[in-house]
Amino acid sequence: MTSMPEADELVLATVKKILPYGAFCALDEYRGGEAFMHISEVAPRWIKNIHEFLHEGQHLVAKVYHVDLEKGQVDVSLKRVSEAERKRKLESVRRDKRGTKLFELAVKEAKSTASEAHAAREALEGKYGELMEAFEQLAKGGKDGLDGVKIEKGLAKAILNVSSKSIRAARAQLDAIVQLTAWSADGVMKIRQTFSGLKVPAGCTLSMHYLGAPRYQIGIVAGDYKEAQKGLDSVQEQLQTAAKKLDLTMDWSLIEE
Repeated sequence: MTSMPEADELVLATVKKILPYGAFCALDEYRGGEAFMHISEVAPRWIKNIHEFLHEGQHLVAKVYHVDLEKGQVDVSLKRVSEAERKRKLESVRRDKRGTKLFELAVKEAKSTASEAHAAREALEGKYGELMEAFEQLAKGGKDGLDGVKIEKGLAKAILNVSSKSIRAARAQLDAIVQLTAWSADGVMKIRQTFSGLKVPAGCTLSMHYLGAPRYQIGIVAGDYKEAQKGLDSVQEQLQTAAKKLDLTMDWSLIEE
């Protein structure tokens, strides 16, 4: 294995071989990489039959919790991955694939050499962090977004062209269900107070819908997924702070798309 993941890193894993005490998994993002998942790391409760939770060929988002560089050993966990982490990882993978596809279209259009493409990719990722973010920002700001980025002229033109054609002014939306339970006589007033004064970052729009006690739906709409996630995280933090202060019980869960 030429490279290995780091501890606490979220990885894509495919179950390859299941044993009574655990499973060997391929690390999809690391060529030739393999990790072991002990049965105690599959679920938060005791497991009698590992086959109730895992099957060969199953694709998972796992968290690396131990790496032995000398032995080339990687240990991963399924139970340590929260639902929010799993969703963010899958979204990151989706964006990476989409960004790579758009970049390849631009390289093909410009008939760029491998070295030109490699240099351009490094330059874009250096400035924007990821290719998809680069295409989204270039679609919004045009050629000014390439200021200070060293890219061969023909490829730069193709990248701008692909950005304008492929990136629509889409809006990303994330939703969550929050349950607030009060145990005091003035509970209704406390719940109202918890929701009052919620603020979201610039560029985000907040919506709230009453689903019937004690459930409420929170929605955040923004220009892209990262902005929407930032807004939703902010709302969750504000609600948790208010609920703790007012002695309310709060449960939060993301709504799957």
